[in-house]
Amino acid sequence: MSFEILGIGTTNPEHSIQQSEAAVHAQSLSCHAESTEQQRRLLPVLYRRAGVKTRHSVVLENSSGEEAVRQTFYQPADSPVDLGPATSTRMQEYEKHAAELAITAVREALDSANVNPAEVTQLVTVSCSGFSAPGFDLQVLKQPGFSPDVSRTHIGFMGCHGALNGLRVAKSFTDNDPEACVVVCAVELCSLHQQYGWCPDKIVANALFADGAAAVVGKQSQSSSSDHWKLVASGSTVVPDSEEMMSWRIGDHGFEMTLSPLIPDLIKSRLRPWLENWLAGQGTSIEEIRSWAIHPGGPRILTAVSEAVGFDEEKLVPSRAILAEFGNMSSPTVLFILQRLQATRTARPCVMLGFGPGLTIEAALVK
Repeated sequence: MSFEILGIGTTNPEHSIQQSEAAVHAQSLSCHAESTEQQRRLLPVLYRRAGVKTRHSVVLENSSGEEAVRQTFYQPADSPVDLGPATSTRMQEYEKHAAELAITAVREALDSANVNPAEVTQLVTVSCSGFSAPGFDLQVLKQPGFSPDVSRTHIGFMGCHGALNGLRVAKSFTDNDPEACVVVCAVELCSLHQQYGWCPDKIVANALFADGAAAVVGKQSQSSSSDHWKLVASGSTVVPDSEEMMSWRIGDHGFEMTLSPLIPDLIKSRLRPWLENWLAGQGTSIEEIRSWAIHPGGPRILTAVSEAVGFDEEKLVPSRAILAEFGNMSSPTVLFILQRLQATRTARPCVMLGFGPGLTIEAALVK
């Protein structure tokens, strides 16, 4: 049995910022009077290397009558111990903005699928950048047409591969109930976790991450002749002794990320053997995969996947394009890529890949 993807919806906050402008802003948060000249020179270089050109953020704003976008949420650091807004303040912004993005993404997915909200039986939500209860899932179901009896499942703190976890859960629902209609909605407001001070790991994360939401509507596939893309299998593995390579922890001043520079090398050495074995279990091989939706954790990670798997740079174009246009939005990003592959009628089968704390490799096979 397979999970037939009937529609995808994506959205971002209203305002965006060019990467060059974001680097100037980051200078005021990461560099202060005590900073070295080397640090001041290196920061814009790290931002240029991130592969991002534009990013959307909920903290950007326009004042009445002003054309220029600005932000007042993050004030310039005035000392080495200034760490920015408290986590509670950041979570207030999460609660304020997450539901709006989720509602828009779900509405677009339902319209794309030509599915009425009354048909929805399960809602699976995904987020690792904020928490509140009641959550944005209830705000989605308060929209006209949804039944109050829709079952809700939340997948939290799984990181950048969270949408793949959400699709796996959705498929399990439709495998067990041929009448089920499932919506998966991933929302991340990563810009709420901008880190102050000088720490290369955190600066790299600051240079990559952005805000966005994506939703998928699907049912159990009833016809092999349907042109819709279908999730047929999911896979997951944890690389041994890699827990400290990537982390995402709640701090007093936002959630703090650790990204080891060794991650690309780990992917190059470990990805292909596992992927070959997993695909063989699905009756296929790497050579038979026609397209790839790879979560762009950063340019080096994309290159590492290409070198590990052995395909040419052309297969990375969709992932690099989404990274450049929107930044790394964490869990929704791979759904943005899948939507683009569908829009360009890219050949299948397709493998979706994401990486997260663990170090975890998540995969999905779509035909």
